[in-house]
Amino acid sequence: MKNLKYGYTAAEYKKFKFNSWLYLLLFSLLYCTHYCTRLNLGNAQVYMTEFSSEQIGIITSTLFWCYGIGHLINGRLGEIVGVRKFIILSVLLSIAANIVMGFQSSILVMAIVWGINGFCQSMAWSPGVSSLTAWWPGNKRGFATGFANAFSGFGEVAAKLMVVLGFTLFPTLGWRSAFFVPAALPLIMLVIYIIFAKAGPKSIGLKDYEEIDEQKVQKENEMTAIVKEKGALYPYYHLLKNKIFLVWVFVVFASGLARYGLATWIPKYLNEKGLGDSSSILTSIVLPIGMGIGTLIIPTLTDKFCPNNRLLSGVVSGLGATACIIGFMFLKPEGIQLIAMMVLLFFAGFFIYAINGVVWTFAADVGGRVFASTAAGILDFAAYMGAAIQAALFGFILGNGNWNVLFISVAAFCFMIAVVSFIASGYNRKTI
Repeated sequence: MKNLKYGYTAAEYKKFKFNSWLYLLLFSLLYCTHYCTRLNLGNAQVYMTEFSSEQIGIITSTLFWCYGIGHLINGRLGEIVGVRKFIILSVLLSIAANIVMGFQSSILVMAIVWGINGFCQSMAWSPGVSSLTAWWPGNKRGFATGFANAFSGFGEVAAKLMVVLGFTLFPTLGWRSAFFVPAALPLIMLVIYIIFAKAGPKSIGLKDYEEIDEQKVQKENEMTAIVKEKGALYPYYHLLKNKIFLVWVFVVFASGLARYGLATWIPKYLNEKGLGDSSSILTSIVLPIGMGIGTLIIPTLTDKFCPNNRLLSGVVSGLGATACIIGFMFLKPEGIQLIAMMVLLFFAGFFIYAINGVVWTFAADVGGRVFASTAAGILDFAAYMGAAIQAALFGFILGNGNWNVLFISVAAFCFMIAVVSFIASGYNRKTI
């Protein structure tokens, strides 16, 4: 086994470690603020009283569809053109789309603009997974991807708070403030990212790190040869013929449906049950807080306990999420029951997003430094197909006030995650 300095001298390793941590922190914070220009619509819907649930569902769905399809394209394209360029462009274009959105009133125009925003947003995460893989070796990838993904969970909190802040500062603008005010935060963070974040070890005068896991070294060498021999688009075929990869495609599809099935509609549910507009948003913050903590903890644990069969985490997380959602639907947002609801929301988010966090660790494992972005792009496409379907489907269901159908559907998909993960992990195959 190679030494734990990954092929560096002591002085080089110190420099590498500092910059790997710096990149992880800056990218995580940037992506956290990036959520403010994506999830603001879902949080602003309690103020958008002139639009129906079906109309909000249609607008939201366009973002998810375009975001998912964009990932399918931009995951690989980002690796070809340059991941850093894609991340910066993603933030700038999304800010512009939000500003335009704030001036609209036509459902058709809003749907088109929000779809464009979804495509622009898709240019950040998959290339981001690739950039993290460039800085974080395989034995620490669960921690790194989980850490960054945790900040996307915290980004949901930031998005909710920025919507409330916008409405508080500019009440006369109504829901439009939810598209102007949140756009300021990612712009500030982008400037910091551009100045201090480096693309990889070579950007600071170091060679690329050496993997300590011989299996990962062999896999990366094979993938490098594949790209050289069979072309830039072959990684799609290489990944999709992997049966365990296809299992993860289903897992992330189901977790995307469950995650956004709750995140999109919980504020509206609480509002309809008697909480005020701002109170319903603030109460629902416990969901993304749980998400952030769950994805910070569980992927890191898989580094230690099941680095070559991370599907095992899907069994525990799927069952935990199912139990929390079923319990939540029987409670009312009042008195002690409101506290119990918040606890269950926290742990539902914890378990659902823990699954999501492990997905990106797997993407880094299966793609390595060669095409981790491609793997993440395919998986994020699946995740947001789930998100898109829930937006349109649940928007229609809630037009008839069928909240129980929504919660039962989300719980069913979480249970399927547990079952599929259990069956697939039972083969005891290595998932890289």
